[in-house]
Amino acid sequence: MKKQIFAAVAATLLVVSCTKSTTKTEQVENADGSVTTTTTTVSETSANIVDTAKIDKAKEDVKTKMDAAGNKIDDAAQKAKEDLNKAGKDIKAGAKEVGQDVKDAAAKGAAKVEEGAKKLKEDLKK
Repeated sequence: MKKQIFAAVAATLLVVSCTKSTTKTEQVENADGSVTTTTTTVSETSANIVDTAKIDKAKEDVKTKMDAAGNKIDDAAQKAKEDLNKAGKDIKAGAKEVGQDVKDAAAKGAAKVEEGAKKLKEDLKK
């Protein structure tokens, strides 16, 4: 879409820049002594100003550069996607490790509480 808009703008600028405009003013004295002024504007597009070979080459150059820019954007987006996927996997693995550490710590704490309760029970029996 951007390529089409850019090409249309470039073509319009070429046509506008190749248009020659001439303004002609005429004053005519009437029989009663009054003066009538006539202004005429003539727009001409000169065929010898437009070199189609240069225009075609410029269009091809623009197309090539736009394609290259589009490819760079696509490559950058793909790399960003891969980096985000990798970061997500790393976060998931880290969370899994933390979860396991919490479970282990809770199990050790529970075992110590049970052991303490047994000792207390034995001490109370004595």
